[in-house]
Amino acid sequence: VSSVIRRGHALASHGEGSFCVFCAMLWIGAVLVLSPVALWALSYFLPLILVALRPVPNLKKKYNASWALVTGGSSGIGRALVDKLALQGLNVVLVAIENDDLDNTFKELTAAFPNQQFRKVGANFSPGVDYLTPIIEATKDIDVQLVFNNAGYIVTKFYHQRALADHMNNLECNLTAPAKITMHFLQRMLEKKLRGCFVFTSSVAGYIPNPFAVMYGTSKAGLSQFAASLAVEVMAKGIDVTVFHPSPVASKFYNDLDKIDALEMAKKAAVAADTLPDTVFKSIGWFVWRDIGMMAIAVRTITACVSYNLLTILFGMGAPFMDDYKRYVD
Repeated sequence: VSSVIRRGHALASHGEGSFCVFCAMLWIGAVLVLSPVALWALSYFLPLILVALRPVPNLKKKYNASWALVTGGSSGIGRALVDKLALQGLNVVLVAIENDDLDNTFKELTAAFPNQQFRKVGANFSPGVDYLTPIIEATKDIDVQLVFNNAGYIVTKFYHQRALADHMNNLECNLTAPAKITMHFLQRMLEKKLRGCFVFTSSVAGYIPNPFAVMYGTSKAGLSQFAASLAVEVMAKGIDVTVFHPSPVASKFYNDLDKIDALEMAKKAAVAADTLPDTVFKSIGWFVWRDIGMMAIAVRTITACVSYNLLTILFGMGAPFMDDYKRYVD
């Protein structure tokens, strides 16, 4: 700073014109340094503010749609999305593991909305299981224009400590199944020239290193990239694609997991699932990638400021000191 001041005084001694040139150069230098930061902040936060101010759109009217499909629609975020869709007058296909949650959700919806239709499909998104055929059969006589690929779960502990089948099941549910389901309904929408949307539930874990849940972070990163790439292809055809990364949400997601301190902290900070649908619906057509909640936004900001390489190295250096590492290390 002192050297800059001395330089300014030196220029000032040569005349006011020279000092003005120095100030201009200083201002240009500051702009060049700060403009990338300002550009990122403007492009990231301005849409968040604008979308927060807009009303929640009615997707039935927006897309002239009658039917929506939600995977993982029997509990948690999926159930909250189903309820919101039903409140907007849409008929909904529920796709979830065939258990009491699916049966009870179906009964509750048919009782609460007697003038609408609901269909349920029991599905197990695992390798080698033909879960797509039952979905196709259940929807062959209707036009599904709103597809919410929401089903997902997490596998924890060190990557090498879990069976390969556990990881492959996780990958199938979180990434492969959404890709297959999207392919089927996208082809039908394009053949009939229908407008609509595809919405994917991803995670903050998709854009940071994710130790002790390697396949979860991998599958969510892939899901976000899949959605962004697909959005470019179909945007001009009247089909919107949005993938959202929520902050922790209270749901059965955390049930029956190995003890991981980060997940325990997330569970304590989790918000109710029914707080998400309004924000998700507002974001469709405005966002391709949407971070929801303070934690997701904070993590995104950090990853925008720190290189992914450095972030990974810092995680690696700190990992041996983490209780989770010590708990499960061989």
